[in-house]
Amino acid sequence: MWNVVGVAKETYTASLGEGVVPRPLMMRLVRGELVGLIWVRPLKVGQDVLAGIAELANIAAAAGADEVVFAWETHDVATACELPIVGPAPCLNMVLATRDGHVLHQFPYSEQLLSRSPEGWASVAPDWRPAPAPQPGGELVPAIQAAVNFSFTPIELDHPDPFGVTVVLMEEDGYRISLTEAFAR
Repeated sequence: MWNVVGVAKETYTASLGEGVVPRPLMMRLVRGELVGLIWVRPLKVGQDVLAGIAELANIAAAAGADEVVFAWETHDVATACELPIVGPAPCLNMVLATRDGHVLHQFPYSEQLLSRSPEGWASVAPDWRPAPAPQPGGELVPAIQAAVNFSFTPIELDHPDPFGVTVVLMEEDGYRISLTEAFAR
């Protein structure tokens, strides 16, 4: 499972090098197998962020996921949710959640400036610092906590393919979804 950490760090490194902080991401697992990835839709600061991140849970619930992994950047989500920054920043956070609880993993980093565009955008390289010990039941920002809670709440849809229809509806709302071959439509 924790090869997911390496993939997340590589994704963050590549995105930060392009001057972009990746949007919050959820990975769903069913019986230990990755179902796919979903990135949050474009969001407006404030309540829309809470709703948009919490809605990530719809795919997990529709797929009958037994595990989910959420990844987000401390400063980015706190700022978008209009919350104080709690914990290390900058920091890639990952939470592994099941019906029985969650464990928060934090991967702090410092930023090494690579370049700055004429518009002022900075490309940086993360210098990964030592990670603190995993935190069983660690405190999560409200948007992530809501997504964790809703991930294991069954979705009742009167449709022959609730998972497929959920994927289509979420893609129409702007979520970027990448399914594994076993779960692709």
